[in-house]
Formats: sequence, structure tokens, C-alpha cells
Amino acid sequence: MELKPRILALSICAIAWSASPVYASSHTLSTDSKVTELDLLIDKALAADASRKAIFAQSQAVRETGIASSTLMDPKLKVGFGGLPVDSFQFDKDPMTNISVGLMQQFERGETLALQLKKANQQADGMQNQIAVRELDVANSITQLWLELGYQQKAADIIHQNQHLMEELANFIQTNYSIGKNEAQDLINAQLQVSKLDEKLQANDQMQRRIVSQLSEWLGSDWLENQKNVKATNTLSWQKLEANLARSAGAKHYTMLAKHPMVTMVDSLIETSRTQVDIAEQAFQPQFGVEVMYAYRQANGMNGKPASDLVSAYLTLDIPLFTENKQDKTYAAAQYQVGAAQSQRDLLLSQMNAKVNALLIDKTNLEQRLERYESTLLDQAKARTKAVERGYQNNTAQFNDVIAAASDELTLQLEMERLVTDLSIVSSNLASLLDGFEFDDHPVELNDSDILRAQR
Repeated sequence: MELKPRILALSICAIAWSASPVYASSHTLSTDSKVTELDLLIDKALAADASRKAIFAQSQAVRETGIASSTLMDPKLKVGFGGLPVDSFQFDKDPMTNISVGLMQQFERGETLALQLKKANQQADGMQNQIAVRELDVANSITQLWLELGYQQKAADIIHQNQHLMEELANFIQTNYSIGKNEAQDLINAQLQVSKLDEKLQANDQMQRRIVSQLSEWLGSDWLENQKNVKATNTLSWQKLEANLARSAGAKHYTMLAKHPMVTMVDSLIETSRTQVDIAEQAFQPQFGVEVMYAYRQANGMNGKPASDLVSAYLTLDIPLFTENKQDKTYAAAQYQVGAAQSQRDLLLSQMNAKVNALLIDKTNLEQRLERYESTLLDQAKARTKAVERGYQNNTAQFNDVIAAASDELTLQLEMERLVTDLSIVSSNLASLLDGFEFDDHPVELNDSDILRAQR
């Protein structure tokens, strides 16, 4: 039968297309252009990220508030009169009558003002670390979407190639069926496989469009409208991450995790809590106030001469004598806050370290599974396809067996690309924890339009 050599030829083409050099190219192909394009997307996203601007504005607000709270209270002006006789209500009848102008100034306890400024700056520094956390989140999210898009595009290429071969096969069976050299069920099976691949391609296209739309969350609607064709990849180079992993042996990664911005945020919280302890300690210091008054008199004195004006000066002193229910409790509460912040840091490091170890287990497992696919499964699937086609040629196998073998090989190809993608996603999550990303720093600045919008 003429069909059988044709099937064998098509299968050989499929095997040659899906052989190891093609898969190897997905790993050995230079990804410089892809990485550069991804880096550009990350840079663009970070430059336009509204959340970073919001965090920066909040940190600036805290700094400005700190300056305000570390400044002495405004002096109080006191104006009035005293000793006015009620029988005449005249200022020049009684020498005790005077018109007074006074100025009062209150001073904070000890070094409270300087410590409040220090605390505000520490809080603002913690918010600056929050910007770094946001940058890692954006980079990780975009990278994972990029890898998913690359997988879908890779899968589409594999499905397209298989569909092209299956369409040729269906056309050939159609020709042979019209002249009575093939059975109807073979034609129906071939056409069914083509329809299934059409469905897979439509679902794949839907997923690609969805991923590109998700990228517009950071890149903007203008980018989405102008973006016609994004060429992604499902594997990336992780040189910096691998170098960091090489320096972090065993299951304890605390040294590297201590540099993570989430941990440095908690470090800032600890320092802020310690400063609050110092502020609470100042409550045991006395609080001073100064008042100076000048009294102008219009009446004459007892000797008949104009009465002299008067100057008064007062010193007020707030002495904390009963501290048991106020200062002592406030000081103790501040110390508890330090302990709570330190415990929070220990818990965060333990959680992050456990997450790193879990990701490393996933990474090792995925690498082993990929090795099995490369060395065993794909070769076995190709060998099976050849054997089934030889059996079909020798009338010892059915056409359904040929379709099943081709479908299994397609499934294995897609599964392998899924593992490649999952391995890169695991590496992306590790990079967000172990400083494995390589994107440029983007200092946050509020431009005039941001300030005007805030004022409105």
C-alpha cells in the first residue's frame, strides 16, 4: 500500500524535527537578545510603577513629619491687664493697674526632640526598603509571565509542526480513500487529530493573549495597544543566582537572606523600636518652661511720681514623681516592642530559609526529571514511533497505534518544555530571595505633575 511508506516518511520528518538538537537549542541558544528584551520590560515597568512612587512619597512624608515633630513648640504670646479697679475701670487711677505682655516657651524632656527626628528617619529608611521589595516583586512577576509566555509560544511551535504533518497525512489518506486504498476510520482518525490540534492552538493563542494583557498591569495600556508581537523564551540564564547559591552551602542561607530588603525592613523596625525605648526613657526627665512678662503702668505711685513698669520671669518645672502607672508602663511597653520586632525578624528569616530550601528541592527534582526526559523518555518515545510504523508497514499494527504513538511523543515534548519553564520559574523565585536578579537601579523621584496631582 502506498500510504504506509508515506506515513513512515512523515514520521521520520517529525522525529527529525523533534530530535535532541532542537531541544538542545532551547538551552544552548544565546539568550542575550531575549534577556535584554526582558530587562527592558522590567526597567520600563519599574520606571512607571505607581506603587514605588507612592511608597517614596510616604517615606518623604514621614521625614518631613519627623522634622516637624522634632522642633520646639511655638512660643505663646500672653497679653492682658491686671489690677484694674472696678469702680472706675481706669488704667491711671491705681498704681497696681498694668497692661502686661508675656512670652512663654515650653521645652521637651531631655533629648526627646532629637530622638523623634532619629525615629522618623529610621521609619523612612524602612519604607525605602519597601521600595526594594516592590522592585523584586515586579521583576519576579514579569519574569514569570515572560517564561509562561515563552512556554506557550514554544508549545505553539511544536503543535504547529505536528499539525502540519498531520494535515499532510490526512490529505494523503483522503486521496487513498477516494481510490479505495484506505479505510474510512483511518481518514476520520486523521481528521480528528487535525481538529484536536486546532483546538490546542486556539487555547494556546488565548493563553498568550491573556499573559500579554497581564503584563500591561506594569507596562501600561499604551504598551498593550502598540505591542503587536512579543517573542519570549521559557528559559533564562541565572548566572548571578548560581554564583550566590555556590556561596550559600547547606540548608542555612541566613547570611544571604539577611541582605533581603524584607529583612532590612524589619531591621529598621527594630532600630525604630529601640529609639522609642530611648524616647520613653526621656519621660523620666523633668520638663522645663520659661515665661517672661512686661507690665506697663500708667498711674502714679505712692510718692506721686509715675509708677515704674514691671518685668516678671517664671520658670516652670514638670517633675515626674509618680511614674508607676505612666512612665514605667510606657517604658516597659517600648521594650516589649523591641522584643516583638526581634522575634518577627527571626520568624521571617526562618520562613524565608524554609522557602529557599523548598525551592532548591524543586530545582533539583526538576533538573533530574529533565535529565530523564533528555536521556530516556524522548528516545523511547521516538523508538516506539519507529517500531509502530514498521509494524503498520508490515500489517502487524493498526493506524490507531500510529496516531497514539505520535500523540504520546507530542505530549512528552510539551511536558519537557513545561519542566524547562517550571525550572526557570523556580529559579526566578529563588532570585527574588537570594538577590539573583540583574536589573538597573531606578531612583524614585516625584516630578512636577505628581506633585500638582497630589495638590489637586
